[in-house]
Amino acid sequence: MKIITKNILKKIYKKREEKQGMLKKYDFGLLLVLGGGEFYSGSPAFVAMAAFRAGVDMVRIIAPKRAADIIASFSPNLAAYPLRGRYLKKEHLPFLFFMTKTAKIVSKNKTAIVIGSGMGRHEEIQKVILDYLSQTSIPAVIDADGIHALARNPEIIKGKNFLITPHTYEFFVLFKKKVFGLSVQEKIKIVQEQAKKFQTTILLKGAIDVISNGKEVRLNKTGNPFMTTGGMGDSLAGIAGAIMARGVDCFQAGCAAVYINGLAGEIASKKLGESTTAADLIEKIPDALRIVKI
Repeated sequence: MKIITKNILKKIYKKREEKQGMLKKYDFGLLLVLGGGEFYSGSPAFVAMAAFRAGVDMVRIIAPKRAADIIASFSPNLAAYPLRGRYLKKEHLPFLFFMTKTAKIVSKNKTAIVIGSGMGRHEEIQKVILDYLSQTSIPAVIDADGIHALARNPEIIKGKNFLITPHTYEFFVLFKKKVFGLSVQEKIKIVQEQAKKFQTTILLKGAIDVISNGKEVRLNKTGNPFMTTGGMGDSLAGIAGAIMARGVDCFQAGCAAVYINGLAGEIASKKLGESTTAADLIEKIPDALRIVKI
């Protein structure tokens, strides 16, 4: 079974053209982040900050007003569009489709979305996520509460350019398959079977990450036991979204993202140990990229 190495990053992060005027904003992607709610306002911020550190040109966060206002205060880098009300509602769908269409136009289709981080599991929220995903065609990273929404109708992911990023419990919620406590080989078989069945890409997070598009399978061994803090999955989703926004396919983007995320976590924890947070990991993404001489 193939292990992900730094070589995958060299295929994605190629040397940028140095001639003045040859590059412009959005050449390296525009990422939409749909997340946040009354409680988890930090999740979409982690997604966005990790995406910027992974090289995306622009991030637009769409969140309920309270979360959007808090997110905008974190950093001048973060552009947050507030949705009226306390949580995602059906009335917001036209605006979401407008933002998606606009993003595709301005970026010339170099666009991706990360959806689910910190949104909550209210009945209406889950239905809106499903409605949006069933009608969108842009590459998407589906994480956290987005996975719980998909569990209501996983058939909608079939054949779409989606990357699903569950941990073991979310995997069970979505696919009704228990993988906790199984050997790596057993996990590989189940992940590949489900990826093939639903014609999608699945990244099962764990001590050894397993990723498959139904045909190929890769394992990732970067990371360590200090990466249990809340927000580490958000950083992974942000990195993956940033790479997908460049036009990289879901499988390759997932492989590269999980490698970077784990390596950044290793670097951060060397100094901080038990005190390592998601914010610390995100700060070390540039070091992870420099280590592989990008």
